[in-house]
Amino acid sequence: MREKNKSEIVDLIHSRRVYFDGGFGSLLQERGLPPGTPPEIWNLERPDAVCEIHKQYVSAGCDFITSNTFGVNPLKYENYKELIAAALQAADQSAKNTATRIAFDVGPLGRLLSPLGDLSFEDAVKAFSDTIEYAASLGIADAIIIETMNDSLETKAAVIAAKESCDLPIFVTNAYDASGKLMTGASPAAMIAMLEGLGVDALGVNCSLGPDLLIPIIEEYVKYSSTPIIVSPNAGLPAYINGKTVYTLDPSDYSEKMRQIAQMGVGILGGC
Repeated sequence: MREKNKSEIVDLIHSRRVYFDGGFGSLLQERGLPPGTPPEIWNLERPDAVCEIHKQYVSAGCDFITSNTFGVNPLKYENYKELIAAALQAADQSAKNTATRIAFDVGPLGRLLSPLGDLSFEDAVKAFSDTIEYAASLGIADAIIIETMNDSLETKAAVIAAKESCDLPIFVTNAYDASGKLMTGASPAAMIAMLEGLGVDALGVNCSLGPDLLIPIIEEYVKYSSTPIIVSPNAGLPAYINGKTVYTLDPSDYSEKMRQIAQMGVGILGGC
């Protein structure tokens, strides 16, 4: 069991630039994950491939690696606990005897909340709570990263669940479209106000758009947020070619864009 110190992580993200890891599913595809297969299945079927990717990010100097649990929750998997345990064990094995920390990755539930869908807010909170409470009970995760949320209400449900289920630091990133809004219409300023009110430890944006298209959204975060900002874009817009997901920016272009984002005042950087 890893020793946890929330204040140490909070102090870290306020004191220097911090680096998260990047894409995972696309790297598993490079290692043979069949198109359409959920990446989290390989926590059980190919833990060696999961560990290999984690170790590469650790070797690259990431401060945090994220568990391969983006799609894992009780609404999708009856064996969600088995998948979570395998994912966190792979991350723990990969980061052992290093300074790299582990963030438990929480993605959307895959169902729309009422009134747009049939999932109640209370049931969403419970699904997130069951997921996060079990993950935290394993004593491996150092933080919770709630990511790629495109609904403000589901974001709120996930944060409330995390707050009620553990005392780990909570990072939240939302996925915006080209209009600069979430799918359900919330602006960056609205999300900042809500998430700061809920007391998250870091907030920001990930996925959806490449780093250049995220600049106007990041400008709003820098303008309004008093909380550390995390930005983890895709390497450009994704394309599906020959059965695999590929991205348009090469490493040097991506690095240059991220350097510009860092100079804007963003303290936590990663990829998606």
